[in-house]
Amino acid sequence: MTYHPTRKATIRAVAALAVLTATVAGCTRGSESAGSTSVGGSSKAGCPAVLAKAKKAVAGAEAVDAPWSGPTTGPKAVAGKTVVYVAQSMTNPGVAGAAEGVKEAAKAIGWKVRIIDGQGTPAGIQAAVSQAVAVKPDGIVLSGFDPKSTAQQVAQANAAGIPLIGWHAVGTPGPSKDPKLFSNITTKVEDVAKISADWVISQSNGRAGVVVFTDASIPFAKGKSDLIERELATCSDTKVLSTSNIPIADASSRTPQEVSALLSRFGAKWTHSVAINDLYFADAAPALRAGGKQGNGAPFSIGAGDGDPSAFQRINSKQFQAATVPEPLSEQGWQIVDEFNRAFAGKPASGYIAPVHITTAANSGGGSSWDPKGYREAYRKLWGK
Repeated sequence: MTYHPTRKATIRAVAALAVLTATVAGCTRGSESAGSTSVGGSSKAGCPAVLAKAKKAVAGAEAVDAPWSGPTTGPKAVAGKTVVYVAQSMTNPGVAGAAEGVKEAAKAIGWKVRIIDGQGTPAGIQAAVSQAVAVKPDGIVLSGFDPKSTAQQVAQANAAGIPLIGWHAVGTPGPSKDPKLFSNITTKVEDVAKISADWVISQSNGRAGVVVFTDASIPFAKGKSDLIERELATCSDTKVLSTSNIPIADASSRTPQEVSALLSRFGAKWTHSVAINDLYFADAAPALRAGGKQGNGAPFSIGAGDGDPSAFQRINSKQFQAATVPEPLSEQGWQIVDEFNRAFAGKPASGYIAPVHITTAANSGGGSSWDPKGYREAYRKLWGK
């Protein structure tokens, strides 16, 4: 899953991936790895086999014309359905982007959609889910929040036989037993973490000094950054200089000071950054600029999940962010509608998980979101529309 918090978003912990944090060794904030020496010297990387694999993986993820790899069989459209989309907050770009996809797909299949905004607070989200259950729709989307935070309302929906589909609601894609979800729509966190690290290895030719930005208070985020560090460690000349633990809620106030300290401490050794969310780079930019760094130079940064419009703007203008691993938000909205259609027809979930993608200035086309080709036509064909 690619986590989509914003400063206004409710911070949720996804316990399903907490186990990852116990198995992967990571640095704590301000710690320096034993091998964090200056990156440079020989142009040959110390990990030629790893570098070759990383370059191949990155080339595949950067493709913008890959053929549709989603479902090609499924039930025809079930007529006359109504779906309620409960949003964690419509100020969250990921939640709002997926909602637009659901609206577009519902129009295509001939259904009605109602959006209820939880406004980013626990009380607001609980009230929104209660309202959704009360109107007795055919299906409810739980978007951008942990269903266990609305356990009572989820139980009511389950008891009423209303299928629930999550968008970034739990840590893994597909059906969920606890909480009971027909499916959860998200990319795989393992894939997002790996391709982000592979991009650093590839872009640096295997010789990088990396700072990782994370929020250790969120087990999901900490698990993602641990996975990133584990993949970086497969290349002997790629060193994690420091792991900066900054709570997402405090990113605006703490990131600039942290970046200034990192520049003072590591100087030219700091060549690359990976963050569990793009928002860190918005807050890092002023400090990097004040430190004499150029927007299109080192440290080269990639966001391991999110891909909101502001990230695309920084990437397209080459201002202190070089890449992101965006969610295909509109496609995921269409998938939500297709999964509901399967539920209504008494069929199992499709099992489809969107592949990871890397956006850079070279392949973004100047756009503000990642919108793959082929899915609209594929779903219309499935539905007989």
